[in-house]
Amino acid sequence: MADAIQDIADRTKDEVPQENKDTKKKEKKEKKEKKDKPAQKPKQQQGAKTAQVDTKGITVKKDDDLAEWYQQMLSKGSFISYYDVSGCYILEPASYSIWQTIQTWFDSKIKTLGVRNCYYPLFISQDNLQKEKDHIEGFAAEVAWVTLGGTTKLEKPIAIRPTSETAMYKDFHDKIQSHRDLPLKRNQWNNVVRWEFRNPMPFIRSREFLWQEGHTAHLTEESAGEEVLQILDFYAGVYEYLLAVPVIKGRKTVNEQFPGAYYTTTIEGFIPSTGRGIQAATSHCLGQHFAKMYDITVEDPAPRKEGEAGTKPRLHVWQNSWGLTTRSIGVAMLVHGDDKGAVIPPRVAEVQAVLVPVGITAKTSEEDKKAHYDKMTSMAASLVEAGVRAETDNREHYNAGWKFNEYELRGVPLRIEFGPKDAAAGVVTTVRRDNGAKTTVPIADLAKGIPELLETMQNEMFDKAKKEYEAHRVQLTDWSKVVSTLNGKNVLIIPHCLDGQCADDVKDETAALAKKEAGNSPEDKKAPSMGAKALCIPFEQPDLPAGTKCLRPSCGKDAQKWVQFGRSY
Repeated sequence: MADAIQDIADRTKDEVPQENKDTKKKEKKEKKEKKDKPAQKPKQQQGAKTAQVDTKGITVKKDDDLAEWYQQMLSKGSFISYYDVSGCYILEPASYSIWQTIQTWFDSKIKTLGVRNCYYPLFISQDNLQKEKDHIEGFAAEVAWVTLGGTTKLEKPIAIRPTSETAMYKDFHDKIQSHRDLPLKRNQWNNVVRWEFRNPMPFIRSREFLWQEGHTAHLTEESAGEEVLQILDFYAGVYEYLLAVPVIKGRKTVNEQFPGAYYTTTIEGFIPSTGRGIQAATSHCLGQHFAKMYDITVEDPAPRKEGEAGTKPRLHVWQNSWGLTTRSIGVAMLVHGDDKGAVIPPRVAEVQAVLVPVGITAKTSEEDKKAHYDKMTSMAASLVEAGVRAETDNREHYNAGWKFNEYELRGVPLRIEFGPKDAAAGVVTTVRRDNGAKTTVPIADLAKGIPELLETMQNEMFDKAKKEYEAHRVQLTDWSKVVSTLNGKNVLIIPHCLDGQCADDVKDETAALAKKEAGNSPEDKKAPSMGAKALCIPFEQPDLPAGTKCLRPSCGKDAQKWVQFGRSY
């Protein structure tokens, strides 16, 4: 498959509100073709007031053109709308509600650790941001600066936060005066701006995005380390429990860790359509680096030794930071979506089940129709009472087929069809969005049967995605097979020395090999030339025989761990 990022880049660099230019060209072409064809009476449900033709459906297949498919799925499914600032998007209720569900779940988890929510200003002074050189160098190219206040040029530009370490740690210095003030645990739900000049991709890479950023201070390395891993487990829960997306937990190699961090832990996802890894969330131990920079110290609380006098030594605190972004929504969309549109996991769907009337015809009396609709309203109410986010769709100007297509496009997990024959039998017909499976459920059992069916869907969606990820994690000990394995849409598990420069060399050398091995056929020209970067050192390690060398031929060092490498977003 062609390099998906570049495809998306080509389509998004000249964004226009609502739809991209390629989509408009296709629709214009479709309109012309329809105009040239003899008029055909569209199929419709009897009794529908107006004939409906589906003009909203996705016009390309996921495997044929991932970039176009992704944008159509998000815009036509009403998850985003385009904005007139490139790289910025309007999050519509259907996607924002997913973020709210994530926020509610994760917020309840971190509160069990004593984390308290707060809010720090959007703006960071130039002096403060540039105080920590190593840290800001990691963001320098992405920082957006305010240079004017109205029409007045500012004496010093003010940065819009790309992250809040430098904004918060001066305040930590003021708040932490004693070991009794520890641990200090803060989190904020906010937006950040990273003015990337790489090409945007909704949710995956945008100039403004939503996230939470946690910042904590601890007395000891042990306390900080425990929290780092606990937060990582919570992040894995967001993806696996809520979004039905499997992840691999691990630690970043030195060359890939957060700027200024002591070490970085990560969860790594996988996009099967492209065979690429994707960083899903990170939890960093910052060590004492920032504490020394901002002089965040406390008096040593250890009891004095017998005969010890004088001022007790002051200790620099240990700090963590951790963050999860709206990228999580994009990952779930890419993993689960199909040619019909989005497939939303039930636990995060804004609407989990929609009741749609069928079999209502022009011959149906108004009295019977009302009784039918009232029955549906009653069923929806019983589902809501049972904890299901359910709605009814009694719109008569759309036929049933049009509604089916709309809800498939929007990814609503469960469609519940109810017609006169169903009413007579005392059942409803359910249709699963993830696999199209149909079944009947007695009306008397709806409050129990529908929640159980939604849970079954959630678990089976995760199991399917997990099996696919596992099938594409290839353990490799033959360097000559690296590129062909990557081209097979896999990520690699290879023995590695853990040297940061060597990891960078693996990326460069595999990129060069991919370019060299590409032939002259049209398919070969589409093959991505991106190299394999170090994604993580997985916590779960296969056995590594003694004496195993780093897989990169020119390295020659002993391998220390198995490392997951792959093309990535």
